[in-house]
Amino acid sequence: MNDHTEMEKIGLFCSASGSIAPVYFEKAAELGRWMGEQGMTLVYGGSDNGLMECVAQAMKPAGGRIFGVVPSKLEEKGHVSTCLDVCFYTCDLSDRKETMVREAEVFVALPGGIGTLDEVFTVMAAHSLGYHDKKVIFYNIDGFYDDLLALLERLSRTGFARRKLDRFYEVAGTLEELQRLLVDC
Repeated sequence: MNDHTEMEKIGLFCSASGSIAPVYFEKAAELGRWMGEQGMTLVYGGSDNGLMECVAQAMKPAGGRIFGVVPSKLEEKGHVSTCLDVCFYTCDLSDRKETMVREAEVFVALPGGIGTLDEVFTVMAAHSLGYHDKKVIFYNIDGFYDDLLALLERLSRTGFARRKLDRFYEVAGTLEELQRLLVDC
């Protein structure tokens, strides 16, 4: 571990789709390499598909540890990554999220679909109620999260959120910004 105070166990939410633009894979691989070089531990969904597998494959040879949190349906379908150092088998998605929240210190949301949004909102809602103080960092590659961030701001502005929601998340537009946030957490 470096002399920094950066988080060591990074939870990652992201797409398991292989049919997305190449830029997302490029940025995911950069993140994985950097995390590995820093000796960090990845806590993620354990899938062998999409950005999930991309980060794991970039991180493993760079020296990182990889914790996969695998729900039974993923295991049954044979889509568990071979990069895992530790595997937590869970009965369902709720158990998966609970395990990830327990194991990770902070969460990074790369671009993803409905599963990613479900995970992000679960972490933010639990933080807002005081169950933990872990933040989500949106890695806003190519403005992917712009519309969602505008909606979150609108929820705060119009009183649909009791507190300003930006207390529960950060935003990084570049890998350098993301690195800085992870070091300063």
